[in-house]
Amino acid sequence: MKKERLSAAAVIAAVVLIDRLTKIYIRASFTAWDVRPVIPRFFNIVHTENPGAAFGMLADLTSQWRAVFLIGISAAVMAVIGVMLWRPHRSGLHDTPLLRLGLALVFAGALGNVWDRLFAGTVTDFLQFFFGAYEFPAFNAADSAITIGAALLVIDLWRTRHQHLPESTAATDS
Repeated sequence: MKKERLSAAAVIAAVVLIDRLTKIYIRASFTAWDVRPVIPRFFNIVHTENPGAAFGMLADLTSQWRAVFLIGISAAVMAVIGVMLWRPHRSGLHDTPLLRLGLALVFAGALGNVWDRLFAGTVTDFLQFFFGAYEFPAFNAADSAITIGAALLVIDLWRTRHQHLPESTAATDS
C-alpha cells in the first residue's frame, strides 16, 4: 500500500509541476490574448485568464463570492478524492492501478487550478483546438489531467463492474 501511495504522490507532484511551469511560461512569454498558431486551423497557443469554472462558466459573475465558491467546491472535491485515493477500500472501491492513476490525475488537476485561483485570482489557459468550424475553449495542463483522469475512472468503473459481478448476474448480462 505504501508503494501505491508513493506512486500517486509522484503523479500528483509531476502534474502540478508541469502545470505550474507551463502557466509560468505562458504568463511570462505571452501577453493577454496573444495567439500563436502551431498547426494552422487546428491548434494554437494562446494566453487567456479564466476567472470562472471549466469552459468559462461563472466567469461573468462579478461577485467576490465566485472565487470563494470555486475554491470551496474544488477543496471539497479534492478532500473526497484524497480519501478515495488513500483509502480506496474504505470508500467501497476496488483498488486498481487505473483507479489510483485516475484519482491522482483528477486531484493534481484540481490542485493546479486551485493554486491559480488562490495566488492569481484566475486560471491561466493556453491550449486552443479547432475541429472544423468548432473552437474548443482554451484549457491548460491541469484541465488535461482532470479530463484524462476522469476518462480513466470511467474505464476503471466499467472494467471493475464487469469483473466483480456475481456469477448469476454476469451470465444474464452477456
